[in-house]
Amino acid sequence: MKFQDEYRDRELVQGLAAAIADEARQLPEPVRLMEVCGTHTMAIAQFGLKSLLPEQVRLVSGPGCPVCVTPVSYIDHAIALAGLPDTVITTFGDLLRVPGSNSSLMTERAKGAAIRIVYSALDAVKLAAELPHKQVVFLGVGFETTTPTVAAAILSAEQQRLVNFSVLTSHKTMPGPMQALSADPELKIRGYLCPAHVSTVIGSDAYQPLAEKFGIPCVVTGFEPADLLQGVLMLVRQCRSGSAAVENQYSRAVSAQGNTKAQELIKNVFEPADAVWRGLGVLPGSGLVLRGSYAAFDAARRFQFELPDASEPAGCRCGEVLTGRIAPNDCPLFGTVCTPETPVGACMVSSEGSCAAAWRYGQ
Repeated sequence: MKFQDEYRDRELVQGLAAAIADEARQLPEPVRLMEVCGTHTMAIAQFGLKSLLPEQVRLVSGPGCPVCVTPVSYIDHAIALAGLPDTVITTFGDLLRVPGSNSSLMTERAKGAAIRIVYSALDAVKLAAELPHKQVVFLGVGFETTTPTVAAAILSAEQQRLVNFSVLTSHKTMPGPMQALSADPELKIRGYLCPAHVSTVIGSDAYQPLAEKFGIPCVVTGFEPADLLQGVLMLVRQCRSGSAAVENQYSRAVSAQGNTKAQELIKNVFEPADAVWRGLGVLPGSGLVLRGSYAAFDAARRFQFELPDASEPAGCRCGEVLTGRIAPNDCPLFGTVCTPETPVGACMVSSEGSCAAAWRYGQ
């Protein structure tokens, strides 16, 4: 497959690891680098890349998994909607087993709730057209990568004049949490491997304010072993020289400006809003909600009811894992109470979660 085998070449990977070690010996102190992409997290674990890094370079995982950062209150809201009569909940599969305060979508489906897995938001629109006497709600969770597809689905539903389709939104934008993490002196992040999927939409220039304000190097990186190690090498070189620039290792897929058509689609349908992130709390302007002109497609406005206060699973430290404060196996529940078969936290549920990656690849 193009852009796969050549980026997994053993000699190339070993050469990059050796170059990182050479550069790291010249660092004045050890550095903590953070990847903020769930696919990066899984690839790093799958290929054992941390084992190739010198002790002066530590790689930690950040809030790059959209399912993981979705708060418990959103799951509770989705479960409440599933309990309404003549309502069908549509969702991506990795959201099903995320625990809410007292249940999960999987549990409610087993009890008889109409909850269906779809592969795109447009599948949910199609279902709404097929079931005119049912209310079809799509659970819109994701970063800038999936938000344009949800915007396109809403525009399609509007064009078809579907009055039985709506979206429960929990869309978030990535630069916000990176700024919050950068401002935390305890974390001491010295560089970011920026999310590749998100960057195809927002472009590498989106991280320029972050690098300028906090003096932290940023490198947009691809997903293969050579991509990731080259990204680490670029960050280590910046740390050694004391520079803080935005570099684009993944230039074969990411441009400086990003996908302007996708950006315009998001802008036309959504507007910025405060958002709750697991592990980070409320981050101003880091979320996206439907504009007033599309309020008819907003499930939260269409179906209004009081929800009890949400509660995190007892003992779960997913929030600390998401912010790089602890590693997955530092959580006392990891591998004992919390496993992929019996997940306690979202980080063990999602296919992009740090805990799921650590469990699957034995880290």
